[in-house]
Amino acid sequence: MEKSRKGFIPVMLTPFQSDGQVDYPALTRLTELYLKAGAAGLFANCLSSEMFELSADERLQTIRHVVDVVDGAVPVVATGTFAGTLTEQADFVKKVYGAGTEAVIAITGLLAPQQASDEVFNERVFQLLEQTSGIPLGFYECPEPYKRLLSAEQLRAFVQTGRVIYHKDTCLDIEQVRQKLAAVEGHQFGLYDAYMVHAVESLKAGAAGLSCIQGNFFPELIVWLCNNYDNPYLTAEVAEVQRFFVRNMGVMHNVYPIVAKYSLKQRGIDISTFTRRKVGTLSSSVRKGVETLCLDYSNLRKDLEWAA
Repeated sequence: MEKSRKGFIPVMLTPFQSDGQVDYPALTRLTELYLKAGAAGLFANCLSSEMFELSADERLQTIRHVVDVVDGAVPVVATGTFAGTLTEQADFVKKVYGAGTEAVIAITGLLAPQQASDEVFNERVFQLLEQTSGIPLGFYECPEPYKRLLSAEQLRAFVQTGRVIYHKDTCLDIEQVRQKLAAVEGHQFGLYDAYMVHAVESLKAGAAGLSCIQGNFFPELIVWLCNNYDNPYLTAEVAEVQRFFVRNMGVMHNVYPIVAKYSLKQRGIDISTFTRRKVGTLSSSVRKGVETLCLDYSNLRKDLEWAA
């Protein structure tokens, strides 16, 4: 995504009905929530979307649905590489791009086996570029099936092709983030950081924005941080917002994405907590943690002098 679109890119949830089918009316409501919050774009069909638990048809149908609801208001990116040969992955990339996305995201851990060298990985990336001519691509250092991080040198080589415009970074290391940003400076490219611990530092270093699971709890707060991270009159408030996210990281990660859906329900969003992904149960202690989190968020909003 272009640097002019700097801001928050939600990693979208997939709402399900109680019988496990995709709840498309709820997906509409969720998409509208992100847009109302001020999202600069949307990342559909990602790990938070339970993409590995969706069929190929469901992946495409949910992407098309999001694109239709957005109706050009913001760009949409979506994952396009899954298990299979490189040719099969390239074919699905074309289908995802045909669904109306701005760019198709490649999962770094699915382009080469974990034991494969960087040279092998690089070769497969260039093969994918060759087999998807003209389609803008991006990378996601997804934790599954294993996390393969890109070096600054690798990212520079890929971005210099003019085809790679997006990167969701999960290295958890601000120095690596800075190195990557320096390596691609001057290119039409956006790095979106997933790690809230150094969110403000990443934005100040030149990241195009944030793309984190915390946005599935309080998207407005992530947007506020992206808009105000460098505001000299709000230094204390910015620091407090980042501390809020760091302090509550355990609550937000516990049995995710169930907790995110429960948090949204606490805020009055009509969404089921059903997930296909086996992450644990919504126990009474988990519920209590989320309820306390929502209360803390309400107090933080008052501190920031936001409307209730």
